[in-house]
Amino acid sequence: MKTAEKIMEALPLGGRDAARLVLEVCEELGERVAGLEGRSLICLLRRVMRLGVEELAKREHTVSFETAVWASVEARAERRPTTRRDLRHYARRLLRVEGVASRPLRAMSTRECRELLQAAFGGSASSFRKGRAMLHSIFAYGMRQEWCAENPVARVEVPRVQEREIVPLCPEEVKRLETAVQQPEHRAMRFSLYLLLYCGLRPQEVERLRLQDVHPERGCVVVPGRCSKTGGGRVVPLRKCAELRGVPLRIPRNWGNRWRRLRRAAGFSAGQWVPDVCRHTFASYHAARFRDLGALQLEMGHRSADLLRSRYLNLPQVVDAGRFWRARVD
Repeated sequence: MKTAEKIMEALPLGGRDAARLVLEVCEELGERVAGLEGRSLICLLRRVMRLGVEELAKREHTVSFETAVWASVEARAERRPTTRRDLRHYARRLLRVEGVASRPLRAMSTRECRELLQAAFGGSASSFRKGRAMLHSIFAYGMRQEWCAENPVARVEVPRVQEREIVPLCPEEVKRLETAVQQPEHRAMRFSLYLLLYCGLRPQEVERLRLQDVHPERGCVVVPGRCSKTGGGRVVPLRKCAELRGVPLRIPRNWGNRWRRLRRAAGFSAGQWVPDVCRHTFASYHAARFRDLGALQLEMGHRSADLLRSRYLNLPQVVDAGRFWRARVD
């Protein structure tokens, strides 16, 4: 008894407390302790305690939110430069919220994540959605590293974004671009303008395209995964091939600046120009003229036709679509 009392002096527990804890463990083990005595029971209890300590350490292991954020961004270092730039931008916006950087990742709740997103991105439903996706990926990465046991962002509601009306360029505006690109200082952009308007490529896709991706003999251009926004490739027909006669099939250097200068030469100010409007124009007039959402979905690289059906169908007048394609479509 004296030996037991000396052992217990190192702990803030009395003999009764220690005995009660041993009894509770035995009750939890149930039939596993039936018939065990002396050393066998002690060995089992030691094993239970050792496993319990290991599990507790595992469950409490975590890192700060800031550490998890940058580790998650670094894990996607193979992404495109623009994607990495966007990731860093959203990471900084999250970390600017007061008090969040030092929070243990494992301790963050759904309510806290919802408040964090509201503070960082509450001014825009679209930004909120992107920020939520970023935060969700941080916790998903943290789960893989065993820094947290669950993803609390999964229970944060995704706000609905009110889609804006898609307004394509009218035939007169298209004509202004086609006239401007005939000027000597802009002729190097003729093939690029063709790809934007009549193939529906995104500006970034055109800029990344290589000559070996263009196949005029087959009547198509291949947009490889390294060029596309989503990382998936697609094949787009080269319609209105007559427009390419005498046009060098090349993408000039310093493409972004050349594209901005061409728009200004066509009379579009920076405030007037809508990003991806050439792609919207292609999709709108394609839907109005051909009425084939399945083909349009493949050409634009969309996962489904739902967005096309809700945003493009029936928007432009068929007569405008006819003027756009000029009935010379292959």
